[in-house]
Amino acid sequence: MSKYDYKELGLSEEQVLELYYYMLLARKLDERFWLLNRAGKIPFVISCQGQEAAQVGAAYALDKETDYLAPYYRDLGCVLVFGQTPTEIMMSAFAKPGDVNSRGRQMPGHFGGRKYRTLSGSSPVTTQFPHAVGAALAAKMRGEKSVAYTSTGEGSSNQGDFHEACNFAAVHKLPCVFYIENNGYAISVPLSKQLGNHNTADRAVGYGMPGYQIDGNDVLEVFKYVKEAAERGRNGEGPTMIEARTYRLVPHSSDDDDRAYRSREEVEDAKKKDPLITFAQYLRDKGVLTEEKEKEMNDRVMREVNEGTEAAEKEPFFAPEDALTHVYEEQ
Repeated sequence: MSKYDYKELGLSEEQVLELYYYMLLARKLDERFWLLNRAGKIPFVISCQGQEAAQVGAAYALDKETDYLAPYYRDLGCVLVFGQTPTEIMMSAFAKPGDVNSRGRQMPGHFGGRKYRTLSGSSPVTTQFPHAVGAALAAKMRGEKSVAYTSTGEGSSNQGDFHEACNFAAVHKLPCVFYIENNGYAISVPLSKQLGNHNTADRAVGYGMPGYQIDGNDVLEVFKYVKEAAERGRNGEGPTMIEARTYRLVPHSSDDDDRAYRSREEVEDAKKKDPLITFAQYLRDKGVLTEEKEKEMNDRVMREVNEGTEAAEKEPFFAPEDALTHVYEEQ
């Protein structure tokens, strides 16, 4: 349950309902991915379940018209907030031509697209951090009030790309928000075997930027801290590092069996803090999420998921000769 009053954060009833809508949409899309994968209809799932608050709260705090998004592979909630539709997301899952991220050429979770101010992602983890820094540098050189937001898991924060990006951004006071979604596991490696101090936010002081560890299950706390970090960047005060403590409720991917490295008791205990459940209860307690509104929202989300699934299934696959498009120069 959030300790914040949404009104004190400058949010309206409509806005907090929208936050919940995006969280619910991300969850229901993700659940559908797993069903489609197990039915043999889509090849791969990289899941966001449990991390919706950490993603939606962060993206909602940014300006979709001016800011840049350099997300990591789990960030379904972020790209939904920045405008990608359930149908477009489903096209990506099915690797159909309607995929706005890579036109079916990348794995699911490799988000990108000029239309949505989202930098294209790549399979090597953490490469999005230097890309975001480049976007922030360009914005500063052009005199724009843009912020570059980039995110990753805590495991990726041990990569060299992370250090180089943070160091460069701090030296040049670039408008960056470095966001770590710490879900406790780098695939199967627990946090205790990843970091000596178990806290990525502490690294910020070494770069000369503020660092905050926050509750990634509290969408309002996430919104507050990312909003403040974005404004700091916009005001020329440089980058900020935020570590959102959260939890991945399902296996790392559809090719993973998490029973090999974490107990069922641990997972079941984490489900008690499921951000979707706790935020819904918060909104009910505030009198914002009535039974009628909740039913309307659930019906809307399921309709959008079903329509997206149907559209992607009906979309024809690429012709075989399309495999060479944009690979070789056409004479």
